[in-house]
Amino acid sequence: MRDYVILTDSSCDLPAALADELDIQVLPLRVNLNGREFRNFLDERELDHREFYNALRNGGAASTSAVNPEEFTQVLTPFLEAGRDVLYLAFASALSSTCQNGAIAAKELEERFPGRRVLVVDTKCASMGQGLLVYLTGLRAKEGASLTEARDYAEATAPRIAHWFTVDDLFFLKRGGRVSAATAAVGTLLNIKPVLHVDDEGRLISMSKARGRKAAVKAIYDKCAQTADHPENQTIFISHGDCPEDAQTLKELIETNLHPLDVTVSPIGPVIGAHSGPATLAVFFLADVR
Repeated sequence: MRDYVILTDSSCDLPAALADELDIQVLPLRVNLNGREFRNFLDERELDHREFYNALRNGGAASTSAVNPEEFTQVLTPFLEAGRDVLYLAFASALSSTCQNGAIAAKELEERFPGRRVLVVDTKCASMGQGLLVYLTGLRAKEGASLTEARDYAEATAPRIAHWFTVDDLFFLKRGGRVSAATAAVGTLLNIKPVLHVDDEGRLISMSKARGRKAAVKAIYDKCAQTADHPENQTIFISHGDCPEDAQTLKELIETNLHPLDVTVSPIGPVIGAHSGPATLAVFFLADVR
């Protein structure tokens, strides 16, 4: 057992088995769906992603809430009492207050446990972009990286995690203030699908538009093909909002043309999905710059 814990939150959308394999501790964020609150565990024990997206397709209302400092304290205290330090790889602070709340708890806990360390990294990543950074950092830890070495690796690698995605229904981005009502209305009428990415500060940025779903899927593949840093030497992550067929199409494009070491596909959990909607499709990989 290593002398520190890697902690992240469930916005990372990692497959539960992968988190278990790398001994990653995952803090579940909360989602409110049609007036009922669920914790977003990676193994979907409280809310299955298909049930969640079917509810959204049928007009359901979903919202999310950050983890507060008290919850962080409850989760972290047993590790510190056992003499283990903590490296928290947090959901982008530009998208959630969870990172800030983790930092507040970290400061208080280091005062309560002299000699113990709680390090917080704002990954400026989301969904499986965050998951990819956690995965890569977990591999370094498994190879024997110290707490500080793992933190330094995560901070150096985060700016290279490229996020490219498209959404099928602009309503969800409009509700979250990402696009205007007029843009959403015109885009829906003309079957325009935005191509977006997460910038260096962890903000969602609209980069271009595609006419129709097939063109949008091809557009995010093209971004991967054009900017991935030696894709043949890396694992590429794909996440999807309950559209496994589109995810498979993107996976086959990448495998056939880029020959990566591996492609991991996982559903977008409800914390991210509440804001991106059903049929969101995303690809994450290492690039020279995002």
